[in-house]
Amino acid sequence: MSITDEENPAQAVGVRGVRGALARYRVMAYVVGVGLLALVAAMVLKYAFDNSTPVAIVGPAHGFLYAVYLLAAFDLALKARWSVKGTLLVLLAGMVPFVSFVVERRVTHKTQAGQKL
Repeated sequence: MSITDEENPAQAVGVRGVRGALARYRVMAYVVGVGLLALVAAMVLKYAFDNSTPVAIVGPAHGFLYAVYLLAAFDLALKARWSVKGTLLVLLAGMVPFVSFVVERRVTHKTQAGQKL
């Protein structure tokens, strides 16, 4: 690792820790995004059609997957040295439908470019 990499590990995505953390984050961002859409569909079934079974299944699964997403995003934030504000915004992205997909693209581009959030 060169001096530049030690000062700004996000500058070199080739650094094994940042690259691996980015890959884990990207997978979890998509999984949580799809899970949240499934949860929204389950909520529609619950309130529009009085069927609470899908929420009972999808709800806890999404909760668990969101916790894993938080860990993956926080791991990447530490390794890429994100700001507190950038980290919090990425952590919250998994709570709004479709936002995790948009934020994942932005995080990927910025991290690959060596920019901090």
